[in-house]
Amino acid sequence: MKYPYYSNFKIYIEGMVEQKQSLGYPYVTSERILRSFDEYCMTYFPNEYTLTSDIVMGWAALRENEHSNGLLRRVTPVRQLAKYMNSIGGDAYVLPSNIPKKQIRYVPHIFTSQELSAFFKAVDACPISPLSLGRHLVIPVFFRLLYCCGLRSSEARMLQVSDMDFKSGSIFIRKSKGHKDRNIFLSDDMIHLCKVYHERIDFYYPNRTAFFPNQKGRFYNRSLINYWFHLFWDNLTIAKSHTGNPPRVHDFRHTFAVNRLNHWVNEGKDINAYLPYLSMYLGHENQADTDYYLHLVPEFFPVFRDKSREISENLLPEVDYE
Repeated sequence: MKYPYYSNFKIYIEGMVEQKQSLGYPYVTSERILRSFDEYCMTYFPNEYTLTSDIVMGWAALRENEHSNGLLRRVTPVRQLAKYMNSIGGDAYVLPSNIPKKQIRYVPHIFTSQELSAFFKAVDACPISPLSLGRHLVIPVFFRLLYCCGLRSSEARMLQVSDMDFKSGSIFIRKSKGHKDRNIFLSDDMIHLCKVYHERIDFYYPNRTAFFPNQKGRFYNRSLINYWFHLFWDNLTIAKSHTGNPPRVHDFRHTFAVNRLNHWVNEGKDINAYLPYLSMYLGHENQADTDYYLHLVPEFFPVFRDKSREISENLLPEVDYE
């Protein structure tokens, strides 16, 4: 527990966070949200000891320019808090499950080969920063790891030096989404790139724990990764002509998955047999999350659409997200 709480719900928030973490859940993002909720209660309901509907519904009001998915992330810990309070004899209003009504599935941007080429050419020219001596080494490898391995940015950010096994060519991913560990294997090119990077960055941070160290030798934060992406992407000529949803860091992972499926179809692979392997590699807890990509591939790759006509409809089942 790293945040101090001051509202009249302090003991309940601390108790629930402690319970979640004792069960093995990192609960980092939710703890940060509860800190904001605590400040909200201190500001608007300083004398309230009961978690009333006014408090909860006020917190659940959609903010200006807030996406419904962001609202869902913001209200979920508070809904959990109310259930926790009631379970130990407290008095709390539980936000109805239909608020917000529905999470909107983001349609990802699938990077084209031209866009990827332009982006990686830009990051390879990253200048040396006097404030962060290893930044010019970190950025090109970090983003290649996202695209070439389909990693979540948090998985790459939190990699430790001890997680890299250059001999076997594998990476150990710790407690990622779903709080599960997994091993992934790299291509020969990525193994070589990571090994060369490791030797070069070791000159600046010889005793580091983080595989991608910041200026203090520690792990980078998420906001800086997003800043890096837009620093290079937004200045590309090819990016200025882009239409549709704006690309995000997470779209490198989507592009990896869609490209992999397209390659398999182009090679005549049995998608039904290969899909579970992609699911395990990506660290999906539910294969339905991987099935989602089957509906993206035809949109971005005509070769998949053309060849998939020869595949039984039972092989590519409809995925119901209702």
